[in-house]
Amino acid sequence: MGSFTNRLIHETSPYLIQHAHNPVEWFPWGPEAFERAKFENKPILVSIGYSACHWCHVMERESFEDENVAKRMNELLISIKVDREERPDIDGIYMSAVQQMHGHGGWPLNVFLLPDGRPFYGGTYFPPSDFRGMPSWLNVIEAIADAYHNQRETVENNANVLTNALVVPASDGLSDFTLDSTVAQNAFSIIASNFDKEHGGFGNAPKFPQTMPQEFLLRYYYRTGSNSARDMVEITMKKMASGGIYDHLGGGFSRYATDNQWVVPHFEKMLYDNALIASLYLQLYTITEDSTYRNLVHSIINYVGRDLKHPDGGFYSSQDADSEGEEGKYYVWTLEEIESLLGETSKIYRHIYGISSKGNFEGKNILHIAKSLSVSSEELNVEIGKLSKILESANTKLLDERNKRIRPTVDDKILTSWNALMLRVLAEAGFTFDCNEYIRMAEDNAKFLLTNLYKNNRLLRTWKDQKAHLLGYLEDYAFLANALISLHVATFSHEWLVKARLLIDQMIELFWDHEANKFYDVGYDHEELITRPYQVFDNAIPSGASAATEALIRMHKLTGVKDYFMKAETSLCGVAPLLSRYPLGFGNWLKVLELYLAETVELVVVGDPQIKLTKELVSPLRDNFFPFITFLGINPKSNMIFDTPLSIERINVETPTAYLCNNFICELPTGDPLELRFMLGL
Repeated sequence: MGSFTNRLIHETSPYLIQHAHNPVEWFPWGPEAFERAKFENKPILVSIGYSACHWCHVMERESFEDENVAKRMNELLISIKVDREERPDIDGIYMSAVQQMHGHGGWPLNVFLLPDGRPFYGGTYFPPSDFRGMPSWLNVIEAIADAYHNQRETVENNANVLTNALVVPASDGLSDFTLDSTVAQNAFSIIASNFDKEHGGFGNAPKFPQTMPQEFLLRYYYRTGSNSARDMVEITMKKMASGGIYDHLGGGFSRYATDNQWVVPHFEKMLYDNALIASLYLQLYTITEDSTYRNLVHSIINYVGRDLKHPDGGFYSSQDADSEGEEGKYYVWTLEEIESLLGETSKIYRHIYGISSKGNFEGKNILHIAKSLSVSSEELNVEIGKLSKILESANTKLLDERNKRIRPTVDDKILTSWNALMLRVLAEAGFTFDCNEYIRMAEDNAKFLLTNLYKNNRLLRTWKDQKAHLLGYLEDYAFLANALISLHVATFSHEWLVKARLLIDQMIELFWDHEANKFYDVGYDHEELITRPYQVFDNAIPSGASAATEALIRMHKLTGVKDYFMKAETSLCGVAPLLSRYPLGFGNWLKVLELYLAETVELVVVGDPQIKLTKELVSPLRDNFFPFITFLGINPKSNMIFDTPLSIERINVETPTAYLCNNFICELPTGDPLELRFMLGL
């Protein structure tokens, strides 16, 4: 291949830069590409992917690096490359179009547009030659160009139909729906019917973690006492931790498993997945006090801190599935490698981790717990304690050896919303474990985001190489506001509550539509697209709207401001009928519904958070699962006090004191940790 450089060389996204030396004359998304398409009268290709996407790399190697294919693309099309992680608005619009056409989507996403931005055809991966009913990429683009020039009426009709289907109505007519516990009950029943009783998870392969429906199940368990709700979560999360989706050497979880037993992962590791999974394990730990869950939280945070952390406190987006051009090469092992490294102990290791000469992935082995320690102890006649030490030593040896391999590429752009998810779990883990290191990591991350990605009174989306750009989306504001509220709990610092409220107020101003009575994903100051995106479903991460609703409820419970509550209630009413019908697609909404339905209980603790008595007063929240309690910490030494009825006349107490309240009406204060536990029903 010759030496080429296209317009993507000036971008900051690693995914776009990966394509900067393709012979394809790629444009970044922007007016230049659309103006060129109009001037040259050509259809537009919008090709959307992300850095850790395996099939994106495959299509690049097969087609976009091929000079002959690129030549025809340059002759027939105006080609635009988009990083879906930077531009979820564009991805969301055109993914919906492809789903309208085919009933499914995925990445790479390849969509063909008229010069005005309306889609008329699209798909996902296309092979270099015809294969199993899929047309070759070259045949596709030839047919697209022919249809554009010679069947224009059909193309225009397709574009009109697709675009009309994408336009979100001003009102969905659901705002009068009554919110009550029957919605949660119906959702629970459907989730239970989709549960895999043997392997955990929901539905068939491929299997995704689906943390948000599980968070709902834990809250449903808390409210109703349903052990089956809790059991579904425990079974799933134990099976995941035993499977190959979990990196048993380096920590962290892959995106999903290609099988229904969690053994064979799609090896890419995403920051958001690991943040959400760590949060779920943390909640399980507070319910069960099972050290296995605590250790998994530590393992995930250690992975993120080691492999995805910027020196200044931000977190990178992902780690690739591929290394040296092969999917999973970094993670898999041959039997011979295991025997050579471990010697006599390899027999035990093979027994537990399911190592064989045949392997379980293209002739090699993905590490997974094939047999538990208790079963292995009995079958091998080795006590569990000794087995644990053998495994610990063996895993250290294997990790040292793995570290000599070429690592998968890290996508080192820093996204506000994904960082906020990690910030939140760091704050909550720091609080639960009383771990200053995690709290420091959370504070460093908050300072990084607010220093580098908040400019000119506007939150931005992405940062890399000292450059922040792209207007922040609803999810950026909502996730960060929620994270800062949690950071207050861990630190008692009212600075974080002040900033959280500022973000929430700006969020309402930018994204709330007073006619439609809902949040849109992009602000009123965003560039004009063919429709204003509104993502109602919770997908791999919570939808911006569900996270915004959670932030509104949490801030209402702190401040008593009715407008926050009314907007949250309106948002919930708008989606409530969907929650009962499609609960697995509305997991975070269901979690928020539980928060909405819960009795309002506040706990105020006044005292220096670093002294023993204050810690003892806070300990009930550290040691137990209280998903619905609103907490306010007041440090008398602080010169900043958040404006809330909960803080009035409670600043100047002489010794650490706790106030248990209901709708801002408080019981008599106590400085006795045992009495507080009694008041909390413990």
